[in-house]
Amino acid sequence: MMGDVTAHDRTRWICERARAVGFDLCGVARAEAFDELGHLPEWLAQGYAGEMNYLKDARRGDPRRVIEGARSVIVVALNYNSAQAYSTQAAASVIDGEASPRGWISRYAWADDYHEVLGEKLEALLAAMRAEFAEPFEARSYVDTGPVVERVAAKYAGLGWLAKNTCLINEQLGSWLFLGVIVTTLELEASLTPGESPAADLCGNCRLCLDACPTNAFTAPYVLDARRCISYLTIELRGAIPEELRPGMGRAVIGCDICQDVCPWNSPRRAPVTALAAFHPRQIAAQGISDTDETKADKSLFAPGLEWLASLTQEDFSRIFRGSAVKRAKWRGLVRNACLALGNAAIDRNSEAYPRVLLLLSRLADSDDSLIAEHARWALARLGLQKSLGPMPGADWQIDL
Repeated sequence: MMGDVTAHDRTRWICERARAVGFDLCGVARAEAFDELGHLPEWLAQGYAGEMNYLKDARRGDPRRVIEGARSVIVVALNYNSAQAYSTQAAASVIDGEASPRGWISRYAWADDYHEVLGEKLEALLAAMRAEFAEPFEARSYVDTGPVVERVAAKYAGLGWLAKNTCLINEQLGSWLFLGVIVTTLELEASLTPGESPAADLCGNCRLCLDACPTNAFTAPYVLDARRCISYLTIELRGAIPEELRPGMGRAVIGCDICQDVCPWNSPRRAPVTALAAFHPRQIAAQGISDTDETKADKSLFAPGLEWLASLTQEDFSRIFRGSAVKRAKWRGLVRNACLALGNAAIDRNSEAYPRVLLLLSRLADSDDSLIAEHARWALARLGLQKSLGPMPGADWQIDL
């Protein structure tokens, strides 16, 4: 930019450029300790973060701690909604009645890793800023990877309101949004004018998200106990999943969409679908996959076969989920989760799948990995097959028919 460039000019240019590189929304907030961040210490003290110790980083309480001299936070959003059925619909139309039990991978993890997709776009935006603005400035970009609470910054950048399920909702796009931020020393004009309030909370008296949670993860509206959240249990928790929460997890293997699926702002009639192919479900070629389940057909990450997921080897997992957000759960986490989902699948004992699943789980119950073995034994017990919790090799089976 030439001549006298104002903070208003910079913000307008950045938002226009953000849309040019592919973001759906862009806004700017002043770097400051937002009101909601003042509740973080209490939330952490309650133990609600579980094993996510990275959330204890003190810099999360104020974006000005991220970079010395930080003045502005640029927040971008990208819609990842696709046309496939929601989990609350797929439970009846896609999963039940299939020849093989099917699980659920959260919508955000069906396709390419959002960290990489958004990260590339953020880097393109930042490179354009460095080329456009003559004055030197510091900046760091993050996509779920830094000490910034993106959804709170997004609220103060004018992108939406924080819902009772703690997600950000935009009135036009709903909550199927990936968020990214750039914290910078540049002086920018905030998207909200001085004295202007963020978007009004339009949740009203609705509590569909709170009541729909099968593990009762919300201790109150706007307060999430992550230790009970299916997304945390299937992805972040590395050890054994508490037994009292296992039945409520249903067929979830990676993440959970329920509290967003039931939200009226995400109604399929209202929420737009992304045009980005990168966010549509991956199709996994069957060639080279260790197939021990009922089919050798190509696989989809939309309502995937549980027998397939539970039988993946470490090598399969590494290859299939390269460049996917699923890899965060790691191989043993995915197999652990698939075991629980099989146990929750209520498979008809007269079906062709039932004996196959029993054989698969029996093999996993004899695994050298104690975590996988214990979850497989739990699934067998839930399906009516009891096995001793003692030494596995050669143990007798008892089928309770």
